[in-house]
Amino acid sequence: MFLLPDGRPLALDVAFNIGDTYFPANWLRLSSLDERTAVGITEVPDPPSYDQRFYWGYTASGTLIPKDHGVLVSGWSDQTNQTAYTLLVPTDWQIIRQSDDGTPAEPLIVTWRQNIRQAAAEKITSIQATTTTDELAAYVTGPNYPVWPPVQPEPSGVPSGTAGSDTLLFSHNSTSAGISSF
Repeated sequence: MFLLPDGRPLALDVAFNIGDTYFPANWLRLSSLDERTAVGITEVPDPPSYDQRFYWGYTASGTLIPKDHGVLVSGWSDQTNQTAYTLLVPTDWQIIRQSDDGTPAEPLIVTWRQNIRQAAAEKITSIQATTTTDELAAYVTGPNYPVWPPVQPEPSGVPSGTAGSDTLLFSHNSTSAGISSF
């Protein structure tokens, strides 16, 4: 990271001035170490990075400042429920149709939906079992949290890319003229 003589950080590819002298945006990239030193620009290591989802930053002694664990647990639990909801919405119509006219929902879809709800409940239980922000951060950024049951399977007895008798097919570039009913 580059610093101006007054200690302010200096970004690459941004025009700047030192006193009455103005420098173009590409000057830092084109200048040598001697040229930068001559005008008072210094280069220092970048500050250590941290995950802003869980920490406020570092103290003067270099210790991470954790965000409130209770607030984070609530937020990550809500986010997990929202993800499950988003995954379930595309198949809601099958459950509604079953309720409306008794047409049974595809058993594989019903099982998949149960697996999504179970995965969400397990993730929330794991989130709520953490006692510190560090534990929560380790769980959420670890290998298990982002994994959900696979995308809904194709209905049984229906080849991939086809549909049942009451389904309309759309290709990604289709228009209403290209709708076909099977």
